[in-house]
Amino acid sequence: MNEQENNVSFFRFEDLRIYAKALDYIKWVHSAAAAFAGTGATIVGDSFVKSAQGIALNIAEGSARNKAQFVYYLKMAKSSVRECVVYTEIASQLNLLDEDGKEYSRNQLMELTKMIGSLVASLQRTVNPRDEESMMEDDMPNVF
Repeated sequence: MNEQENNVSFFRFEDLRIYAKALDYIKWVHSAAAAFAGTGATIVGDSFVKSAQGIALNIAEGSARNKAQFVYYLKMAKSSVRECVVYTEIASQLNLLDEDGKEYSRNQLMELTKMIGSLVASLQRTVNPRDEESMMEDDMPNVF
């Protein structure tokens, strides 16, 4: 194996910057939600973590599908982003997140939304209806 092959993961989604960004956000949400534990807001924290995980999970699941299906899963990832926006606001209103935490979360979610939108646009530009069904993970652009 040459050096370039060593740098590419077996699971191509692991090479996507958007996936790495989603994992970073999950890590942040886990640490933020850990602070909710003693406050009686464990359910909010657990739901927040689940929604954050949904972003990365949908990216991973969709990457193994054809391009049209990948777009569908990316839209589901965007739905998880919107859930996280709501949980960010709930946590803020319950004084579980300070203003800096709220701002950080919202900024990360805005960036994830933009990245997902760019990937969707890229995939939609390259979809050819004739071979849509045959396009799989190997054909996805590695720029996101």
